[in-house]
Amino acid sequence: MDQPLTLVIGTKRYSTWSLRPWLMLKAATVPFTEVEIALRQPDTKAKIQEWSPSGKVPLLIYGSLRVWDSLAIGEFLDELCPAAALWPRDLSARATARAISAEMHSGFQALRSACPMDLGLDSPLADLSEDLLTDIRRIEAIWTECRTLFGPHGPYLFGNFTIADAMFAPVVTRFKSYHLPCNKISDDYCKTILALPWMQEWTNAALS
Repeated sequence: MDQPLTLVIGTKRYSTWSLRPWLMLKAATVPFTEVEIALRQPDTKAKIQEWSPSGKVPLLIYGSLRVWDSLAIGEFLDELCPAAALWPRDLSARATARAISAEMHSGFQALRSACPMDLGLDSPLADLSEDLLTDIRRIEAIWTECRTLFGPHGPYLFGNFTIADAMFAPVVTRFKSYHLPCNKISDDYCKTILALPWMQEWTNAALS
């Protein structure tokens, strides 16, 4: 790696998309500079546009290159830092990891709407709509299948921490904040992500 890395993110308490590549960078164990832009402020849009061609965060800067979108950043980091194995090396596991990451990237609208990420929130959700329950069941199925088929050699979805874990980390915080129901495998996985030192570092910074 011959260029410095800079990650432009939004407020840590709320920005799910910023959390994902931040965790990927931590997993890759590469140094990077962090620029945090306060969200929900009158000048937020203008400040982001100073950095990002998409007008959104996150944004990864590598020399003159700008990479936006959390999943695209993950793909770039996997190629930039192959030793980190941010995607599983096994063909079947890698294909599955990519599929569930893409599903997380574009889906679960009921969960996003009913349970926005707020790391300072502890508010059990009394009324779970059928659409939300459908999302919860699908997430449980993903976590259970991956832990059962691909996770025997470590505590994460595919054994070692991968891009897929980073993609689902904000979902874990939602399960905690809103006390969403889950089975034992999913509950154990949530506890594993929340205990991750990088996750604790992000959370502590968000709440400080």
